[in-house]
Amino acid sequence: MAQPAAADKRLSLREAVARYVHDGDTVSLEGFTHLIPTAAGHEIIRQGRKDLTVVRMTADIVVDQMLAAGCVSTLVSSFVGNSSAGSLGELRRRVETGRPAPLAFEEYSHYGMICRYLAGAQRLPFYPLRSYAGSDLPAVNSALRKVTSPYPGPDGEPEQIYVVPPVNPDVTLVHAQRADRAGNTQIWGLTGVQAEAVFAARQAVVIVEEVVDDHVIRSDPNRTVIPAHAVDAVVACPRGAHPSFAQGYYDRDNAFYRAWSHISKDAERLRAWLAEWVYGTEDHAAYVARLGEEFWDGLAVGEAMSLPVNYGRRL
Repeated sequence: MAQPAAADKRLSLREAVARYVHDGDTVSLEGFTHLIPTAAGHEIIRQGRKDLTVVRMTADIVVDQMLAAGCVSTLVSSFVGNSSAGSLGELRRRVETGRPAPLAFEEYSHYGMICRYLAGAQRLPFYPLRSYAGSDLPAVNSALRKVTSPYPGPDGEPEQIYVVPPVNPDVTLVHAQRADRAGNTQIWGLTGVQAEAVFAARQAVVIVEEVVDDHVIRSDPNRTVIPAHAVDAVVACPRGAHPSFAQGYYDRDNAFYRAWSHISKDAERLRAWLAEWVYGTEDHAAYVARLGEEFWDGLAVGEAMSLPVNYGRRL
């Protein structure tokens, strides 16, 4: 019996951002060191989105750039920094001086953010965790609250335990290695909370290095981290995670991470960088082309093939 044709959800990055990201939205951008959706952030900047609440566990360079472009009014995060290479100049200016505009900042632990996504994905009213006991985070974040467990603790008495609220972004944007046209998305190497962030969201856009034929995805189903029914749009955007890396496609651009601290320390220099590399490029393909093939050759990776797996089938 022939399988029904899969829905084709392919859009350009410009189309996906125009359709799914609106002023005032809560927008999740996830990817943990690996597969950071930088190209998506750049397109949000190009389209001039404003007053966004950005939810990102590890707020890094792409958040700094979106702040400098005036896209973000609230940041929800558990880490801010330039990934072991220095500071985020624009974010520091917003938090420390309130210039050129103040930034509302909601701080959680890494696990607290994971629990928020889990609660959002499961449509739960909150998620319990122990890790805030003894922490001073509850003093700066009133959303960290305690509830009484309905079950007795080790001493037989009801236990007080911290909980975090769910997060349900208006849209989640993630980067991945590959997907089929319907949105079945595969990730290998270092994974983060991409799947949880997608399931928690009202709508989801997956940006990938390549869109592959359906049979490629079906040949290795265990690598499918995000299923098609959770995805609203699929965008092919090669090298769209730069300066982070995509396992098997290109390496991390460590030189850029080191340079960013110096770029972002000076507000005018940062805005000049945006003018040249984001506003001055029509789309991510133009950004990639401006860097040049010699540059990309320097980030090329060798093969490290996985052995085939025999899933078996009926004879």
